[in-house]
Amino acid sequence: MSENNAIEKQDLNAITIQKQDGKIIDVEDIAGRGWVGKKMVVYDPRAIRVVVPSQVGQGETISSMVNRTGSLAGINGGGFDDPQGLGNGFAPIGVIMSGGKILYTSVDGTVPQQVVAFDNMGKLIIGKYSIDELLALHVTDAVSFYPRIIANGKALPVVGDGLNPRTAIGQRADGVVVIIVIDGRQTKSIGASLKDVQDLLLKEGCVNAGFLDGGASSEMVVGNDLITHPSSRYGERRLPSGLLIFEHPDQVDVANIWEGVTDIDPGGAYDNPGYLAEHNKKQLNK
Repeated sequence: MSENNAIEKQDLNAITIQKQDGKIIDVEDIAGRGWVGKKMVVYDPRAIRVVVPSQVGQGETISSMVNRTGSLAGINGGGFDDPQGLGNGFAPIGVIMSGGKILYTSVDGTVPQQVVAFDNMGKLIIGKYSIDELLALHVTDAVSFYPRIIANGKALPVVGDGLNPRTAIGQRADGVVVIIVIDGRQTKSIGASLKDVQDLLLKEGCVNAGFLDGGASSEMVVGNDLITHPSSRYGERRLPSGLLIFEHPDQVDVANIWEGVTDIDPGGAYDNPGYLAEHNKKQLNK
C-alpha cells in the first residue's frame, strides 16, 4: 500500500498559496471513537521549518527544540532507527533537509525515498522522490515517513492498520496546512486508524496528506506546553527531526549535526536515560 500510494506525482498547480496576514496558527481539541487529540491549523505554510537536534550523538525532544529555537509550536518529524523502541534519536531513516540544505541522506541523489516536504513557496509535497527531484522542485525542508493517504484530491487505499498514536499532515488547495496528532496506547485514548485520520483530513479539505512518525514519537508542543500525551513510558522521546512553526522562518538557520559523522550509533537500552533509571531503581529494590 505505502509503495503504491507514493508513486503518483503531485500536481503542484493545484495548490495556490494565499497571502496571509495576522494569525499564524490555531489549535483545538479533536476526538473520535476511542481517541482524543489535537488539530493545528497553520495558515502560512512557509512558517514551517524542519529542525534537528543540537548535539552530536543524540536526538532531542520537541519541547527542547521549541524552547531552544523560540518557535511557536512543533510536532515530531521523520522516522529513525529505533533499537528495542529505546533508540537515541540520532540515526534518521531517509532524508532530512532544512533551509534548502541536505542534512542527512542514506542513499544517493538518484534513489527515490518516501518524503514529506515543503518547497520554497510553501507547497506540501508527499510521495516518493529522489533528492535530485526534490532539488529540481525547489524543496527546502523534508523528512521521510509514510504512507501518503491523499494525493491530488483523491483518497488513497488504506488497509490492514490498527489503532495507534498518529501524527499526520495535510494541505488544502489554498495552502493552509492541517496537522493532526492523536494520542494512543492509553486508557483515555486507544489510538486511531489510518482511515480515521484520512477521513478527518478529507473533511478538512486537504488535497494532499500523509503521515509523519507515529507511535511513541507522536506529540505536539505549543509554546512552553506539551499539549498531547506521548505514549512512551519515559516521557518525550529524543528525535532526529521536528517540524516547527516560526514567526520569522527566514531567520532560522539549522546546523548540520551529521556533517562529518561517519559512524552513527542508534542507541538502545544501554544508553536510554529512562530505561537506565528504571533498571537501576529495580536493582536497588531487590
